[in-house]
Amino acid sequence: MPRRLPAADWRRAALRWAGGAWARGVDKTPWTIDTSGLRLECRPAAGGQVGLFPDHAATWGWLDGAVRGLAASLARPPELLSLFGYTGGATLLAARAGARVAHVDASKPAVAWARRNAVASGLEDRPVRWLVDDVRTVVRRERRRGHRYDGVILDPPTYGHGSSPWKIDVDLPPLLDGLAALLGPRPGLVVLSAHTPGYDGERLAALCREHLGAGAASGELRLIARSGNVLRLGGWARSPER
Repeated sequence: MPRRLPAADWRRAALRWAGGAWARGVDKTPWTIDTSGLRLECRPAAGGQVGLFPDHAATWGWLDGAVRGLAASLARPPELLSLFGYTGGATLLAARAGARVAHVDASKPAVAWARRNAVASGLEDRPVRWLVDDVRTVVRRERRRGHRYDGVILDPPTYGHGSSPWKIDVDLPPLLDGLAALLGPRPGLVVLSAHTPGYDGERLAALCREHLGAGAASGELRLIARSGNVLRLGGWARSPER
């Protein structure tokens, strides 16, 4: 994709990622942003991440109303799983809307980051269980215990290089099958997103239908720059409007 901004604008950028690393001399001091009613910490992190995927606004704008609608239909707080929860944006949105959430991520630093975001957003007293664990282990354990959930939010990576490697092509379908046992035949809320090439919204929606029995709306994860360039980053699928 050609650059549309003048070279001077690129030189003035506060952060630059190139060649698999942040530019030398980048200031690593954290900063905060306010989005979707949350206050979230950002900083240059490994892999070029900054603690937030702004393209998730495609589902975050829907999530608040969906959780509130589910709570009203159930006449109780919904029980939700937030898998691959990273720094907690979706988890905190769901908890603020009235859900009880189990937030799961295999990265201890990511979960610690999510907990800082809960404090910064004034949501540290909400009913969130913060779990540093492999999502497959958690799903298997919850099945053995006979626990049930009303919905799930998950944003699986393409690969995971921890003690239990993850490959989306191999591991996502059986994970969804395990979730089907936790959610029952009519899950109240499903949000599935991915940044993996080949996993567009239509494919993710088909996976939801096949493995979770959940009809799904779908769309594209993307960013639109002030220059007009569109950066296409992946896809999303979610439950239809209730």
